[in-house]
Amino acid sequence: MSVENWLTEFRSQGYRLTDARRAVVETVAKSPRALTPAEIHDLAKEQYPKLGLVTVYRTLEKLEELNLVQRVHQEQGCNAYLAHAEGHQHLLICQKCKKAVYFDGDDLNASFAKVGEKHGFIVQEHWLQLFGICEECRENE
Repeated sequence: MSVENWLTEFRSQGYRLTDARRAVVETVAKSPRALTPAEIHDLAKEQYPKLGLVTVYRTLEKLEELNLVQRVHQEQGCNAYLAHAEGHQHLLICQKCKKAVYFDGDDLNASFAKVGEKHGFIVQEHWLQLFGICEECRENE
């Protein structure tokens, strides 16, 4: 989805589109890797110098509600954010450069349902993230 589509979706849901929010939206939408709120803040400040960290968090919250971003769990505990994939996808994330690649994963639903059934749960959704080192980072070692 293009940045303009993100902005249109944001406005169509009744959210005001300030210059600060636009900077956050554009930063996340254009990033090929998962970004922490602090990284988004630093990058978006280049476009909107008065940007506050609270605005970053609030904008990310709205983007997540609209299914435009996906939360990515990080080893150090702070979440990062990445443009949401179309359809049902899972993530493969480089532990060095944070590059993220989506891959299809619908064939895992039956396995997850069995796990849920075994433990008395009905699995309604799942979130699979694989971590490793991308080819580019391995070549640069």
